Amino acid sequence: MVSVGVIGGGQLARMMTPPAINLGLNIKVLAEAEGSSAALAATMVGDYNHLDVVREFAKTVDVVTFDHEHVPLPVLEALESEGVSVQPPSKALQFAQNKLKMRKRLSELGLPMPAWAEIQDADALQTFIDTHGGVAILKTPIGGYDGKGVRVVRSSDDAIDWLTNLTQYGGSLLAEEKVDFVRELAQLSARRPSGEFKAWPLVETIQENGVCSIVLSPAPKASAETIEATAKIAETVAVGLGVTGVLAVELFEARDGRILINELAMRPHNSGHFSIEGAVTSQFEQHLRAVLDLPLGATDARAAHSVMVNLLGVDDKNDFVQAYQGALAAHPEAKIHTYGKGARAGRKMGHVTVVADDAHFALAEAKGAAAVLLRG
Repeated sequence: MVSVGVIGGGQLARMMTPPAINLGLNIKVLAEAEGSSAALAATMVGDYNHLDVVREFAKTVDVVTFDHEHVPLPVLEALESEGVSVQPPSKALQFAQNKLKMRKRLSELGLPMPAWAEIQDADALQTFIDTHGGVAILKTPIGGYDGKGVRVVRSSDDAIDWLTNLTQYGGSLLAEEKVDFVRELAQLSARRPSGEFKAWPLVETIQENGVCSIVLSPAPKASAETIEATAKIAETVAVGLGVTGVLAVELFEARDGRILINELAMRPHNSGHFSIEGAVTSQFEQHLRAVLDLPLGATDARAAHSVMVNLLGVDDKNDFVQAYQGALAAHPEAKIHTYGKGARAGRKMGHVTVVADDAHFALAEAKGAAAVLLRG
């Protein structure tokens, strides 16, 4: 039996487990701690920062893939030098781990992005702010996600703490144009090592406090030109960066009509959870197929509309499980997923998906089920 090893015990590894079973694969997870979200598949607990731990895990599987992009590159490079199949490879993950490297490579590929600059001192930051309307988005190149490591700045004084600790962020910061956008979009796709590429329908993502709250598939009123452009962007990124497995390209639809790349994720992504019920092939099955270089599945929608609503923690008590019965009874069209996590305010605890032919019905049902669960 072919074995897939997933580094990271979060909800993405958890949601890879059912399709792995369906495909007859043996899935193994290297979890960071006991009792992880993916505990059912966790065959090893250890620190993924240590080569000896990851090397021992890799010996038990045919391919290594990821629940997150944070495994140190030297660890992955050592595995690759020893003949381990790492998918996506370290040469691609370097761009997911460092936003400055990502911006530089995407610029070389001629892809559309907000104006940006590498910042190493206060004068350079102030100059960028002054030449971009008196405001900028400042990011730490490494370590940020879900709104962390990102701030709006109107003066270099707003970043004095980061500027005085540059070594902590790799020696530089990333300044970007503050885009006046109409909405945020995401283009999900997958690519296998032998080159086959497939994309899902373009989706709209709605954020709450820097975290994805709602996903609408397909993106409402997206033009044929936009749909064609975003699929081409995703393919250019995947090929140009050497990505294998699932790739999520997060995008801005600017008020002036531009479609601009915001962020990249080289793994299954929150914007693609709708695909479990809403697509012929879910992102989790597709990721497994891709990293094993198996033929990719169809990405067609199963119905006209899919809506996903994230279940974000409200306190340290409500894990949503106790409200299951009420939510299921009141909203039978809703598919509810919980992640087996301890409750915490703002934490991604699960999600609800509704697939329907009517967009308004799908959104109302998904929100309704989430509201019941949130009330406990």
